[in-house]
Amino acid sequence: MSSVPPDNPNQPKDNRPGGEPNEPQFNWRGLLLFAIAFALIGGVFLFREGNMAQTDDLTYPRFSELLAEGKIVSTADRPLELVVEENRNTQTLSGYYRKTIAATETTKAEERVVPFKTPVFMAFNGQALETQLKEAGITPSVRAESNLLTTTLLGFLPIAIFLILLYFIFRSQIRMAGRGAMNFGKSKARMMAREKNRITFKDVAGVEEAKEEVSELVEFLKDPKKFQKLGGRIPKGVLMVGPPGTGKTLLARAIAGEADVPFFTISGSDFVEMFVGVGASRVRDMFEQGKKSAPCLVFIDEIDAVGRHRGHGMGGGHDEREQTLNALLVEMDGFDAQDGVIIIAATNRPDVLDPALLRPGRFDRQVTVSLPDVRGREEILKVHIRKVKVADTVNLAVIARGTPGYSGAELANVVNEAALLAARRGLKAITTHELEEARDKVRWGKERRSMAISEKEKENTAYHEAGHALLLELLEHTEPLHKVTIIPRGPSLGSTMWLPEEDKYTVRRNELLDQLVVIMGGRVAEDIVFGDVTSGARGDIKQATGMARKMVCQWGMSDKLGMIEYGEGDEHLFLARDFGRMRDYSEATAQAIDQEVKLLIDEAYRRAKELLTAHREQLNLIAKALLEFETLEGSQIRDIIGHGEMKNPPTRDPQPPPLPPADSVPKNDAKGDDPLTGDLTPLPA
Repeated sequence: MSSVPPDNPNQPKDNRPGGEPNEPQFNWRGLLLFAIAFALIGGVFLFREGNMAQTDDLTYPRFSELLAEGKIVSTADRPLELVVEENRNTQTLSGYYRKTIAATETTKAEERVVPFKTPVFMAFNGQALETQLKEAGITPSVRAESNLLTTTLLGFLPIAIFLILLYFIFRSQIRMAGRGAMNFGKSKARMMAREKNRITFKDVAGVEEAKEEVSELVEFLKDPKKFQKLGGRIPKGVLMVGPPGTGKTLLARAIAGEADVPFFTISGSDFVEMFVGVGASRVRDMFEQGKKSAPCLVFIDEIDAVGRHRGHGMGGGHDEREQTLNALLVEMDGFDAQDGVIIIAATNRPDVLDPALLRPGRFDRQVTVSLPDVRGREEILKVHIRKVKVADTVNLAVIARGTPGYSGAELANVVNEAALLAARRGLKAITTHELEEARDKVRWGKERRSMAISEKEKENTAYHEAGHALLLELLEHTEPLHKVTIIPRGPSLGSTMWLPEEDKYTVRRNELLDQLVVIMGGRVAEDIVFGDVTSGARGDIKQATGMARKMVCQWGMSDKLGMIEYGEGDEHLFLARDFGRMRDYSEATAQAIDQEVKLLIDEAYRRAKELLTAHREQLNLIAKALLEFETLEGSQIRDIIGHGEMKNPPTRDPQPPPLPPADSVPKNDAKGDDPLTGDLTPLPA
């Protein structure tokens, strides 16, 4: 089976490897011509100056003196010539004379025969010259010459060379400019060569159902009769939908690696231009290229850049994006549509796509590429650890269970961060400790141990996080506590982390109510211990408000308002479609919603205060342990709650990192509105 699609004679060839579009390159030929031209011009001037340097220019009085002294030479091999130039009144005497060279420190005085030339104006000097030559017994030979052509050529030669040089230098640029102007509407789709793409379905894990659906396309293209025997037809389009980082583009590259047909790739933003009509022209040209190479696959990444819902633009008028979308709709399934070009598109915003684009006949099927489950995460980790050295003691199943909600891109980043961490520590292989530390860094941010925090703020943070941690263990419907730290991590001054025991796709009402209580625990602990509160719970308040509003408006968990959805609940505002939308409930209902949201939060605050007050001793123990060790595992927190002490306390860092100079330490005011202190309890997805 051939791994490279056959060349198409009608396909415009690209000399660059990888099928990349031509780009302006350095003009070595122009540089060489430029150097030759300068050498020629310099040679002309040096030749003229060299000839002038070898011949002495004598004035007529000096010539007369030398003639009277008998130093003018007139022999057969060195005659005296009178050169008569056309169209000029001045003639030139040229010949040789004996010149005395003065003595120097190293040489003696001597007499040499050197050439000379003397201009003569015959109207005034002709009679006297003739008399002097007769007295000296010298008869000059007369030679007529015309230097008009030579002078003209020498004068225009540098200009001509310079013009020729400019032509050769700018010829390629002029051609490129003309080609660019004519090819503005040409498609930017690039054919992917097999030797440049070594990704196959073996490199894609965690999305088995999506692989099965797209592999059907590859099988159809390889053996269409297998499906056509039953009357089936090939899908015209496949839309891959899923959150960012789940592997949609990777899956498309795997299709290109498996398919034995031409594979074109283009981004949705490549259709959009500042000139009207260019996007639609590029769509038509893309399908023309595809039809010449049919059957073929065309992958459009981020199709929402060109396929947004029509008729919802701000300001009216002609929308270039709509024109491009219309061309795409017609080419996919219009009046003159042809089979053989399969469109594969990817987006994480299917809600903004035009309904006409999603109907059968255009995108016949939608493939959901969702976040991987625990088995999928383990398979993804196995794919990514092929390129790194991992210790034999590493159990990927444990790492997969500890990374719920992680996408494929995040898991790849976890492995990469673990490899970098192991390299910094001088290890020969990655261990479980590095993988777990990399997991926490990817999800919750890197520890900022060098950040200077006052003892007062450190104590406040310790009680804040102790309140979260204690409630996580006391309440029944909560996830297991993973880790508590008062070391600044990411944007927060402290973190309380928990990890689910298994993948969860729905959340129960009791679990949400207990989560609200846990979120309130930080603010309640500050109030109980210090009798005052800080702005550090800003992130907690935002999270609790959003959760309570969803319980009331979207999930029907309010006894008073019932199972009614208030608002569409779309987190993304589609400008112009949602901009002027009227609220679909009354002001009285809006007031009732606010009351229910406040009731849920107030009840959670009351329960949190009641529990923390009853377990004040455990709260103090956890806070003191955090102040001493800074980071505690979930098992150590459970030991403090159950036994009043830790059976396996953490080891202290013998050499803590030095603090930065006082003038470089950022000022952190817990009472201010600094975003660094806004979220002290980042919660896992």
